[in-house]
Amino acid sequence: MYKGKRIGVVVTAYDEAAFVGRVIETVPDFVDRIYAVDDASPDESWSVIQRVAERLNERAASEGADPAVAVADGGDDRRVVPIRHEANRGYGAAVKTGYRRAAADGMDVVAVMNGDGQMDPAILDRIVDPVATGEADYAKGNRLRSPADRAEMSRFRLFGNAVLTGLSKFASGYWSIGDPQNGYTAISRETIEDLDLEAITDRYGFLNHILTHLNVADRRVADVPMSAVYGDEESSIRYVPFVRFVSLLLLRSFCWRLKTKYVARSFNPAVVHYAVGSLGLAGGLIGLAGSAARATREGDGFTAGLASFVATMLGLVSLGSAIRLDAAASEDLERPCADREGDAEPVSRENRAPARQDP
Repeated sequence: MYKGKRIGVVVTAYDEAAFVGRVIETVPDFVDRIYAVDDASPDESWSVIQRVAERLNERAASEGADPAVAVADGGDDRRVVPIRHEANRGYGAAVKTGYRRAAADGMDVVAVMNGDGQMDPAILDRIVDPVATGEADYAKGNRLRSPADRAEMSRFRLFGNAVLTGLSKFASGYWSIGDPQNGYTAISRETIEDLDLEAITDRYGFLNHILTHLNVADRRVADVPMSAVYGDEESSIRYVPFVRFVSLLLLRSFCWRLKTKYVARSFNPAVVHYAVGSLGLAGGLIGLAGSAARATREGDGFTAGLASFVATMLGLVSLGSAIRLDAAASEDLERPCADREGDAEPVSRENRAPARQDP
């Protein structure tokens, strides 16, 4: 337990046979139950999960202690609960499977640690703390807080993360929250039960999508600074389809949030400013392009170009007003990053996960 709260950890795995066993083994002792979810990996991930789970459960039993906090209905009391999808369903589906099982078992706070070993178990308490203490309903890591935190992040990763951060701010309404792709998270059982998990994508856009649903549900989100750590793992994400899917997902999420929160529930002028600003900006830019083409062909496009320029500027001003109104509406739902004095050093590549896993 942690500060009187029962803690569950969901460990997701897809093709992580070399890392997932070590991840499960290094989950801190204050965690009451681990839900290791294999998303139908074609490699040996499921076998590794089963062997490690069996060994840790037997060890807990032999030490004369309960393997985990017993549930009220006398159900599953293992420390490690292996779960396998019969077919590959996606990262989001694996997280949701763990969420549902942990909530059903009565876990008060449920964290997520991916099976690739990129998440330092030494800072799990910092991820869990805002939720366990009631400061937030959902907490997530942020690797973009300082230059030291993002030191190991490549320029490609940093650029992509910065773009997704900007887009996710629009979509979610959490304007002070960064690094939306960070999967090191914690959530309260009440929030899991309140969210419509079926409406949240099963795919890799899950982390972006859930933020929008949290905002519409008026849930408080905390950002927790952490360092980026990478090693020998290889991402299974195909970037072109991923970017296309997530971009469309964020656009739909943005429109759904405005309609649900600012129109259907209670009116907020931000939705008008967003509409006027978008139309003005789009129309102005199209007009500027047309005026430039006309000036090139006929040498006469000043008047139309000036009108288009004014429309563009008015569009930008309107969008700026929309953002200010939008940010103000969610200000009370955001918990800023805290200083990290006394933090443990980030886990090294050598200690994070072995090149081969042979439990």
